Amino acid sequence: MDNENNASDSPGKRILFLHPSAVIQNVLAEELVQQEYEVYIVRDHIKLRKILKKYPDSVVFANINDGMPQEEWETWIRAVMTDADLTGRISIGILTANNDEALRRKYTVSIKCQCGFTVLKSDLAGSIKQMCEHLEAIDARGRRKYLRITLGYDSTATVNLPLNGTFINGVIRDISVVGLSCSFDDDPQLSKNRLFQDIQIKLQTQLLKTEGIIFGWRMSEEKKIYVLLFTQRIDPEIRTRIRKYIQHELQIKLDKEME
Repeated sequence: MDNENNASDSPGKRILFLHPSAVIQNVLAEELVQQEYEVYIVRDHIKLRKILKKYPDSVVFANINDGMPQEEWETWIRAVMTDADLTGRISIGILTANNDEALRRKYTVSIKCQCGFTVLKSDLAGSIKQMCEHLEAIDARGRRKYLRITLGYDSTATVNLPLNGTFINGVIRDISVVGLSCSFDDDPQLSKNRLFQDIQIKLQTQLLKTEGIIFGWRMSEEKKIYVLLFTQRIDPEIRTRIRKYIQHELQIKLDKEME
C-alpha cells in the first residue's frame, strides 16, 4: 500500500463539519468520505478550538444555520481565523440555507473564508461540486491517494483466509480500499503473490467477502505482518463500506480526544 498514508500522519487535511444538519452529515459529508477525504462530525465548537490547535492544518465547514446565533457564529469564526496559533493554517467554509448576498459578502470578502460560502439547495450536487473545488484548490487530500486507518494490536477487525481446506483467522492491523495488513497467532508462512479468493473480512458487525494477493510481509515486535492487496475485481460496494468503516473509526478516535 505504497500510495497511501496513515490518517494520523498524512499530509492531507482533516475535514470537520461543525454543527451539521442531517442532510449535511448524511449527504455532503458522506460524499466526501467516498472521495477519500478524512471527514469528521463535530457538535461542540468550544472543544473544537482546542482540537484545531492540535491539528491546525484542518478545514472546517460551519453550518451557520445551527449551533448558535448568527452573531456568535461570526465571533467564533473571526476568533479562529485570527488566533495566533492557527493563523494561515485553518481553512473555513460556510454552509447555509440562507442565500443572502450581504451575508455572503461578509464571509467571503470581509472575513475571507477560504473555502467559500455554499448555499444548500434541494439539489445538493452543485453544493458538493463547489465544496470539492475549494478542497482541491487548497490541496486538502495532499499526497495521499487512499485513506488508511491503523487499528493496532487490540483490533477487533479480523480477516479469514481459506488455507488447506480450512480458514485461518488473522487480526487486521490497518486497512484501506486498496488492501490491508494483518497478523496471525501462528505464522502460516504465506508466500508472496499468492492469490486468495473467498476472503472474509469482519469490520464490527459487517462481513465483507473479497479476494486479494499477498504483496509481502514485514516484522513488527516479533510478529510477521502480512500485506494483502485486493484485486481489481473487488465489488464497489465493498469499497464503499470500507470507507464508511474507516470514517467511523476515525470519528471514534476524535470523539475520545474531545472528551
